[in-house]
Amino acid sequence: MKKRTVSYSADLLPPLTAVQKRKLRSLANLPEKNIDLSEIPEMSATEWKNAERGHFYRPVKRQITARVDADVIEWLKSHGKGYQSRMNAILRREMLGSSHRSK
Repeated sequence: MKKRTVSYSADLLPPLTAVQKRKLRSLANLPEKNIDLSEIPEMSATEWKNAERGHFYRPVKRQITARVDADVIEWLKSHGKGYQSRMNAILRREMLGSSHRSK
């Protein structure tokens, strides 16, 4: 008999049962000293030193229609293939720079 794999996206997950909610509450209230880390020991400061945040993060892409000056598009295309990715990188750099400046 062939087994069927069931998968859910985040917005289609079944609601938690009362038992599951109770278990989650008890875990949230558990003091840190009572958490068993024998199988997953905490990382030391030395191990965290070279950690990279968001290393595996891939933002979701969304197709849009935008009106961009012709000379800007030509400039982006003049640097070779991947002009849309280059445009996205430029916009991301500005977005991140803007968020750092506003804080």
